Amino acid sequence: MWRPVSDCGSHCIPGGDAATGRVTRVVRLVAAAGVLISSLVLVPLTRGAALRPVARALLAALGVELVWRGPAPRPGSLLVANHVSFLDILALLAVTPVRLVAKSEVGTWPLVGAVAKAGGAIFLDRSRPRTLPLAVADVAASLRAGRSVAVFPEGTTFCGAERGKFRPAVFQAAVDAGVPVVPISIRYASPAAAFIGDDTLWSSIRRVVALRGLTVTLVGSPALRPEPGADRRVLARAAQASSGKFELAA
Repeated sequence: MWRPVSDCGSHCIPGGDAATGRVTRVVRLVAAAGVLISSLVLVPLTRGAALRPVARALLAALGVELVWRGPAPRPGSLLVANHVSFLDILALLAVTPVRLVAKSEVGTWPLVGAVAKAGGAIFLDRSRPRTLPLAVADVAASLRAGRSVAVFPEGTTFCGAERGKFRPAVFQAAVDAGVPVVPISIRYASPAAAFIGDDTLWSSIRRVVALRGLTVTLVGSPALRPEPGADRRVLARAAQASSGKFELAA
Protein backbone atom coordinates (compact mmCIF):
# COMPACT_ATOMS: atom_id res chain seq x y z
CA MET A 1 0.00 0.00 0.00
CA TRP A 2 1.25 3.49 -0.88
CA ARG A 3 0.48 5.51 2.25
CA PRO A 4 2.97 8.28 3.06
CA VAL A 5 3.22 8.88 6.81
CA SER A 6 3.41 12.22 8.60
CA ASP A 7 5.06 12.69 11.99
CA CYS A 8 2.58 15.46 12.79
CA GLY A 9 -0.02 14.79 15.47
CA SER A 10 -1.88 16.37 18.37
CA HIS A 11 1.44 17.65 19.77
CA CYS A 12 1.57 20.06 16.79
CA ILE A 13 -1.57 21.86 18.00
CA PRO A 14 -0.63 23.74 21.19
CA GLY A 15 -4.05 25.32 21.75
CA GLY A 16 -4.67 28.80 23.13
CA ASP A 17 -6.43 30.11 20.00
CA ALA A 18 -9.24 32.64 20.35
CA ALA A 19 -12.46 30.63 20.27
CA THR A 20 -15.94 31.38 19.01
CA GLY A 21 -19.09 30.87 21.07
CA ARG A 22 -21.35 27.85 20.78
CA VAL A 23 -24.00 29.76 18.84
CA THR A 24 -21.44 30.89 16.25
CA ARG A 25 -20.24 27.32 15.80
CA VAL A 26 -23.76 26.04 15.21
CA VAL A 27 -24.50 28.88 12.77
CA ARG A 28 -21.33 28.10 10.82
CA LEU A 29 -22.16 24.40 10.58
CA VAL A 30 -25.72 25.09 9.47
CA ALA A 31 -24.54 27.67 6.91
CA ALA A 32 -21.96 25.25 5.49
CA ALA A 33 -24.58 22.51 5.22
CA GLY A 34 -26.88 24.93 3.39
CA VAL A 35 -24.18 25.88 0.89
CA LEU A 36 -23.33 22.23 0.31
CA ILE A 37 -26.94 21.21 -0.29
CA SER A 38 -27.39 24.12 -2.71
CA SER A 39 -24.20 23.15 -4.54
CA LEU A 40 -25.57 19.70 -5.32
CA VAL A 41 -28.10 21.47 -7.55
CA LEU A 42 -26.15 24.52 -8.72
CA VAL A 43 -22.89 22.86 -9.77
CA PRO A 44 -24.45 20.27 -12.15
CA LEU A 45 -26.97 22.84 -13.41
CA THR A 46 -24.19 25.29 -14.33
CA ARG A 47 -21.89 22.51 -15.63
CA GLY A 48 -19.32 23.31 -12.98
CA ALA A 49 -19.34 27.10 -13.40
CA ALA A 50 -20.69 27.51 -9.86
CA LEU A 51 -17.89 25.45 -8.31
CA ARG A 52 -15.60 28.39 -7.55
CA PRO A 53 -18.25 30.56 -5.84
CA VAL A 54 -19.49 27.46 -3.96
CA ALA A 55 -15.97 26.82 -2.60
CA ARG A 56 -15.67 30.47 -1.58
CA ALA A 57 -19.09 30.35 0.09
CA LEU A 58 -18.14 27.21 2.02
CA LEU A 59 -14.96 28.82 3.31
CA ALA A 60 -16.90 31.91 4.37
CA ALA A 61 -19.57 29.78 6.06
CA LEU A 62 -16.88 27.99 8.06
CA GLY A 63 -15.41 31.35 9.11
CA VAL A 64 -12.27 31.10 6.98
CA GLU A 65 -10.79 34.10 5.18
CA LEU A 66 -8.98 33.35 1.92
CA VAL A 67 -5.91 35.32 0.77
CA TRP A 68 -4.10 34.78 -2.54
CA ARG A 69 -0.63 36.20 -3.25
CA GLY A 70 1.36 35.87 -6.44
CA PRO A 71 0.74 35.70 -10.19
CA ALA A 72 -2.46 34.08 -11.44
CA PRO A 73 -1.80 30.53 -12.69
CA ARG A 74 -2.17 30.11 -16.43
CA PRO A 75 -4.97 27.72 -17.49
CA GLY A 76 -3.58 24.30 -18.29
CA SER A 77 -0.95 24.37 -15.52
CA LEU A 78 -0.06 21.71 -12.97
CA LEU A 79 -0.52 23.29 -9.53
CA VAL A 80 1.46 21.59 -6.75
CA ALA A 81 0.92 22.52 -3.12
CA ASN A 82 1.84 21.43 0.37
CA HIS A 83 -1.00 19.73 2.25
CA VAL A 84 -2.21 20.89 5.67
CA SER A 85 -5.99 20.62 5.96
CA PHE A 86 -9.18 19.46 4.29
CA LEU A 87 -9.67 23.19 3.71
CA ASP A 88 -6.82 23.11 1.16
CA ILE A 89 -9.21 21.54 -1.33
CA LEU A 90 -11.76 24.32 -0.94
CA ALA A 91 -9.04 27.00 -1.04
CA LEU A 92 -7.60 25.78 -4.36
CA LEU A 93 -11.07 25.42 -5.89
CA ALA A 94 -11.87 28.96 -4.73
CA VAL A 95 -8.75 30.48 -6.28
CA THR A 96 -8.90 29.16 -9.84
CA PRO A 97 -10.80 26.67 -12.01
CA VAL A 98 -8.96 23.43 -11.36
CA ARG A 99 -9.31 19.67 -11.38
CA LEU A 100 -8.06 18.09 -8.15
CA VAL A 101 -6.07 14.94 -7.52
CA ALA A 102 -7.07 13.46 -4.15
CA LYS A 103 -7.01 10.20 -2.24
CA SER A 104 -10.08 8.05 -2.84
CA GLU A 105 -11.26 8.50 0.76
CA VAL A 106 -11.96 12.19 0.07
CA GLY A 107 -14.75 11.18 -2.29
CA THR A 108 -16.68 9.72 0.67
CA TRP A 109 -16.43 12.86 2.81
CA PRO A 110 -19.80 14.63 3.19
CA LEU A 111 -18.50 18.20 2.99
CA VAL A 112 -15.64 18.44 0.52
CA GLY A 113 -16.16 15.09 -1.20
CA ALA A 114 -19.28 16.19 -3.05
CA VAL A 115 -17.61 19.44 -4.11
CA ALA A 116 -14.47 17.62 -5.28
CA LYS A 117 -16.54 15.15 -7.30
CA ALA A 118 -18.49 17.99 -8.90
CA GLY A 119 -15.18 19.49 -10.00
CA GLY A 120 -14.15 16.26 -11.73
CA ALA A 121 -11.58 15.19 -9.13
CA ILE A 122 -9.14 12.42 -10.01
CA PHE A 123 -9.19 10.00 -7.07
CA LEU A 124 -6.14 7.90 -6.19
CA ASP A 125 -6.62 4.51 -4.57
CA ARG A 126 -3.56 4.30 -2.34
CA SER A 127 -4.18 0.62 -1.67
CA ARG A 128 -3.60 -0.07 -5.38
CA PRO A 129 -0.27 1.57 -6.38
CA ARG A 130 -0.42 -0.09 -9.81
CA THR A 131 -3.21 2.31 -10.73
CA LEU A 132 -0.92 5.33 -10.26
CA PRO A 133 0.27 5.41 -13.92
CA LEU A 134 -3.36 5.53 -15.05
CA ALA A 135 -3.99 8.53 -12.78
CA VAL A 136 -0.86 10.27 -14.09
CA ALA A 137 -2.06 9.68 -17.65
CA ASP A 138 -5.46 11.15 -16.71
CA VAL A 139 -3.72 14.25 -15.32
CA ALA A 140 -1.65 14.62 -18.50
CA ALA A 141 -4.77 14.34 -20.66
CA SER A 142 -6.50 17.10 -18.69
CA LEU A 143 -3.44 19.33 -18.96
CA ARG A 144 -3.23 18.80 -22.73
CA ALA A 145 -6.92 19.77 -22.95
CA GLY A 146 -6.06 23.12 -21.33
CA ARG A 147 -7.49 22.38 -17.89
CA SER A 148 -5.43 23.09 -14.77
CA VAL A 149 -4.90 20.24 -12.33
CA ALA A 150 -3.93 20.57 -8.66
CA VAL A 151 -2.16 17.93 -6.61
CA PHE A 152 -0.65 17.58 -3.14
CA PRO A 153 2.60 15.71 -3.91
CA GLU A 154 3.50 15.17 -0.24
CA GLY A 155 0.87 12.43 -0.31
CA THR A 156 -0.53 13.25 3.13
CA THR A 157 -1.13 16.20 5.46
CA PHE A 158 1.43 17.93 7.64
CA CYS A 159 0.94 20.58 10.32
CA GLY A 160 2.41 23.43 8.26
CA ALA A 161 5.51 23.94 10.38
CA GLU A 162 6.64 20.51 9.18
CA ARG A 163 6.50 19.47 5.54
CA GLY A 164 6.93 16.26 3.60
CA LYS A 165 8.94 15.50 0.50
CA PHE A 166 7.31 16.17 -2.87
CA ARG A 167 6.87 12.78 -4.54
CA PRO A 168 7.77 12.91 -8.23
CA ALA A 169 5.22 10.65 -9.97
CA VAL A 170 2.62 13.27 -10.90
CA PHE A 171 5.28 15.67 -12.20
CA GLN A 172 5.66 13.28 -15.14
CA ALA A 173 2.25 14.47 -16.33
CA ALA A 174 3.56 18.04 -16.71
CA VAL A 175 6.63 16.78 -18.61
CA ASP A 176 4.49 14.62 -20.92
CA ALA A 177 1.97 17.40 -21.56
CA GLY A 178 4.62 20.12 -21.89
CA VAL A 179 2.90 22.49 -19.45
CA PRO A 180 4.08 24.78 -16.63
CA VAL A 181 4.29 23.67 -12.99
CA VAL A 182 3.11 26.27 -10.47
CA PRO A 183 4.28 25.66 -6.88
CA ILE A 184 1.83 26.96 -4.26
CA SER A 185 2.48 27.34 -0.55
CA ILE A 186 -0.55 26.95 1.73
CA ARG A 187 -0.40 28.26 5.27
CA TYR A 188 -2.89 28.93 8.05
CA ALA A 189 -3.00 31.52 10.80
CA SER A 190 -3.40 28.70 13.33
CA PRO A 191 -1.99 25.14 13.42
CA ALA A 192 -5.41 24.06 14.70
CA ALA A 193 -6.61 24.07 11.07
CA ALA A 194 -4.37 21.09 10.29
CA PHE A 195 -5.86 17.66 9.57
CA ILE A 196 -3.34 15.37 11.22
CA GLY A 197 -2.78 12.40 13.51
CA ASP A 198 -5.98 10.63 14.53
CA ASP A 199 -8.25 13.36 13.15
CA THR A 200 -11.56 12.50 11.55
CA LEU A 201 -13.23 14.92 9.17
CA TRP A 202 -15.82 15.74 11.81
CA SER A 203 -13.27 16.46 14.55
CA SER A 204 -11.31 18.70 12.19
CA ILE A 205 -14.44 20.61 11.11
CA ARG A 206 -15.44 21.13 14.74
CA ARG A 207 -12.00 22.55 15.52
CA VAL A 208 -12.13 24.86 12.48
CA VAL A 209 -15.56 26.34 13.25
CA ALA A 210 -14.40 27.01 16.81
CA LEU A 211 -11.52 29.21 15.61
CA ARG A 212 -11.89 32.97 15.59
CA GLY A 213 -10.32 34.85 12.66
CA LEU A 214 -8.86 31.88 10.78
CA THR A 215 -7.06 32.89 7.57
CA VAL A 216 -5.66 30.63 4.85
CA THR A 217 -3.02 32.21 2.64
CA LEU A 218 -1.99 30.75 -0.70
CA VAL A 219 1.29 32.01 -2.12
CA GLY A 220 1.83 31.24 -5.80
CA SER A 221 5.42 31.00 -7.07
CA PRO A 222 6.49 31.81 -10.65
CA ALA A 223 5.83 28.90 -13.00
CA LEU A 224 8.49 26.29 -13.70
CA ARG A 225 8.63 25.30 -17.38
CA PRO A 226 10.09 21.81 -17.83
CA GLU A 227 12.04 21.01 -20.96
CA PRO A 228 10.94 18.04 -23.09
CA GLY A 229 12.17 14.86 -21.44
CA ALA A 230 12.90 16.59 -18.13
CA ASP A 231 13.56 14.41 -15.07
CA ARG A 232 10.44 14.40 -12.89
CA ARG A 233 12.53 13.95 -9.75
CA VAL A 234 14.55 17.07 -10.47
CA LEU A 235 11.34 18.94 -11.27
CA ALA A 236 9.76 17.82 -7.97
CA ARG A 237 12.78 19.04 -5.99
CA ALA A 238 12.76 22.39 -7.83
CA ALA A 239 9.04 22.85 -7.15
CA GLN A 240 9.45 22.11 -3.45
CA ALA A 241 12.40 24.48 -3.14
CA SER A 242 10.53 27.23 -5.01
CA SER A 243 7.44 26.81 -2.83
CA GLY A 244 9.42 27.11 0.40
CA LYS A 245 11.43 30.08 -0.84
CA PHE A 246 8.42 32.16 -1.81
CA GLU A 247 6.60 31.32 1.41
CA LEU A 248 9.45 32.81 3.42
CA ALA A 249 9.53 35.89 1.19
CA ALA A 250 5.77 36.52 1.45
